[in-house]
Amino acid sequence: MFKIDLPIASNPLRTRGDVQQAVRQLIEPLKPYYSSGSARVSIGNTSASYEDAVAGMEGFSRVLWGIMPLISGGSESILWEQVIQGIINGTDPEHVEYWGAINDYDQRIVEMAAYGLALVIAPDQLWGALSAKEQHNFAAWLRQASDRKAYDCNWLFFAVLVNLGLKAVGEPYDQAVVEQNLERIDAFYLSDGWYADGVKAHSDYYVPFAIYYYGLFYAKVMEQEDPVRSERYKSRASAFASDFIYWFAEDGSALPYGRSLAYRFAQAAFWGAMAYAEVEAIPYGVQKGLLLRQLRWWFKQPIFQRDGTLTIGYAYPNLIMAENYNSPGSPYWALKAFLPLALDESHPFWQVEELPLPKLEPISVQPAPHLVICRQPEKSHLVAFNTGHATTNEHTHTSAKYEKFAYSNVFGFSVPRAEWGLGQGAFDSMLALSEGDNIYRVKRKNEESRIEGNMLYARWKPWADVEVKTWLIAGAPWHIRVHCIDSGRELDTADGGFALGLESLEGLPRGYKTEQDEHGVLAVCAWGVSGVRVLYGPGQAELIYPNSNTNLMNPRTVIPTVRTSLQPGVHLLVTAVYAEPGSNETYEQQWANGPVAAVKDGQLTLKDRDGGKLLFSHNIDL
Repeated sequence: MFKIDLPIASNPLRTRGDVQQAVRQLIEPLKPYYSSGSARVSIGNTSASYEDAVAGMEGFSRVLWGIMPLISGGSESILWEQVIQGIINGTDPEHVEYWGAINDYDQRIVEMAAYGLALVIAPDQLWGALSAKEQHNFAAWLRQASDRKAYDCNWLFFAVLVNLGLKAVGEPYDQAVVEQNLERIDAFYLSDGWYADGVKAHSDYYVPFAIYYYGLFYAKVMEQEDPVRSERYKSRASAFASDFIYWFAEDGSALPYGRSLAYRFAQAAFWGAMAYAEVEAIPYGVQKGLLLRQLRWWFKQPIFQRDGTLTIGYAYPNLIMAENYNSPGSPYWALKAFLPLALDESHPFWQVEELPLPKLEPISVQPAPHLVICRQPEKSHLVAFNTGHATTNEHTHTSAKYEKFAYSNVFGFSVPRAEWGLGQGAFDSMLALSEGDNIYRVKRKNEESRIEGNMLYARWKPWADVEVKTWLIAGAPWHIRVHCIDSGRELDTADGGFALGLESLEGLPRGYKTEQDEHGVLAVCAWGVSGVRVLYGPGQAELIYPNSNTNLMNPRTVIPTVRTSLQPGVHLLVTAVYAEPGSNETYEQQWANGPVAAVKDGQLTLKDRDGGKLLFSHNIDL
């Protein structure tokens, strides 16, 4: 894949100075994109669900997540004067670039949170730079956040941060709204440190880079005035950290899962917020390593335009996977990772030596987010196995982002490009079902689910007269899927494995090869292996070449898939899925020695071929 050579890719990211320089390297390429009044930053010509003027205001505001910790920590940026001028003009009702009166559920409510944080951590530099009239305009514009309705999720924190900022500079603020919103957010708490992003909502990166980010900021700022709530946020964050650390690999990459992945290195913002709030349940050296390795990994990915501005996408520019609320400036929410720059150079976080990941268990069962995470530390590989959820929503590609059987930090996951056929659907790590019309359905929500050790179960209904029971036996490099399909109609099925990238990576030879036999198919290249094997039931393994740009990690991929056609009735399909990154000289032996299945008197047993170890046994009533 073509990459642009930018200075940030060679930033060693070892010292506080290196991290300060990284912020400048990220935000200063934006200078030509400021409007004449400096109140908007417009990088590109794609649009979001809100009008372009609001998108420009969003682009301006998101710079603050990086520049404010930079400035409050004693550094500087060539953008600072434009930031001040933009705030003056953006909050002046008489100026042509006034940000305007906001509405209920307005995107501008989201962006207001950055100004609350700014007033708390750098009041002298920001508030002190404004005249009395400008301060009045700024405060009046911010107070709108307390008077408008926000979505019943992490959005409730935005008015909290705004009021913290107003309080910090001696302006009138709405404590009733703060209390009301924080009480409501507490209803989102699940267990073991986990929140959902709303009642009966998903648990994804909005827990660490939103709910905990704001909660830990509140805990630090309010630890004297609100010690009970402050301690609650800190103790819950400590519990959450013991699970969330499993979402990060040894090379700094993290698990791509859920929505808003265009925010990229905001994945590590939680660790910076932990340090800012001085929560050391995980030692500072480990927190520091998690943050810095993540930044190093991201800055080596082709995520930039030639001028150094960020693109929409994940591991490369990609609008297909983007959300309806992703404007060209949206990715700069990633700057939330830089909050520790507000800490002084003498703080232990900056003085301590960066440490690697501690020794972690090979499997982490995380019931609250419905995941079982398997690690291959020698490969820097994570696979998160997923039961799926009891509810769904209308966000973009919800099934692909929340309902796949498995998510990998190396193989990523794919999203559909259109509705016609397996190539457009890109159904990796999913069971796709069609009535013979080449239009496929996948799991969108569950009727029931559970996790028992490394076994995950879900029952789901793609049609009213089709019920699928799926068992996943988690593991790496092999995992097993058992599908019992009770159908009232004829069906075509496709059980997809992991998507293997076809482009050559830097320093690795080009090309790939395939291997196929009666029961399975395998794709092999210099950077990884992906295959599927039929263990029981009908089915033919083949390679599906999905449309380009459907996968988050690689623009061109191949998906080993088991396909079959079923008549109405009850059917049992058992598939073994194999995937491993890296140049692997031993894959032939591993592929040959995969698991085996047998059914006798209605009892399905799965065993390890090498030692005959029992992997799964269940009575399947056919």
